[in-house]
Amino acid sequence: MVLQYGDLTLKFIIGFLFMVLQINLFGRGNIAPTSAIDQLQNYVLGGIVGGMIYNSSITILQFSLVLLIWTLVVFVAKFLTNHNNLFRKVIQGDPKVIVKNGKIDVNLALKNVLSANDLSFKLRQAGIMDVRNVKRAVFERNGQLTIIMKNEDNLKYPVILDGQIDHDELEAIGKDDDWIENELQKRGLEASDIYMANYISGQLVVYKY
Repeated sequence: MVLQYGDLTLKFIIGFLFMVLQINLFGRGNIAPTSAIDQLQNYVLGGIVGGMIYNSSITILQFSLVLLIWTLVVFVAKFLTNHNNLFRKVIQGDPKVIVKNGKIDVNLALKNVLSANDLSFKLRQAGIMDVRNVKRAVFERNGQLTIIMKNEDNLKYPVILDGQIDHDELEAIGKDDDWIENELQKRGLEASDIYMANYISGQLVVYKY
């Protein structure tokens, strides 16, 4: 009995240390999840710790190895998400412009399982009663709606994130790949050199790694 409680205590400690390790390695995203990977990381980690910690047939070594394997899987997934556009689109999806210049893209809303009732509710939450006053409403990866009104000035459009060009944002500001490449050449930079680049008031504001 004493040995069982000793194993249980040790598993609790190991589980706690791996949770802290994942938070420190992968950032605070899993505390306030904003993507599918953050959610999945929490669910699986909780399932591993909660499902295996009371199972006396699973040794401390096996428990530790499973936690280590899951940590490695999350690390690889996070790395690919930050450095590969295709993988990011498959795993996390892209933000979608549901409303543009006061017009709702009904087909896109339905494709993203956003009903008229849900869209209306999200607009009301933002204090918007007339969708015609909305310049852009972006359906984010976490299910939230980011809204820009027609009368708002100094709008910010993130055209490069994590070294990857956001072609949807370029299209939104009426620019193309040639324009962004020309802007980067002026600065002697490549997209991979940039942590974030925002298009603000007609200018490209760059933050390098």
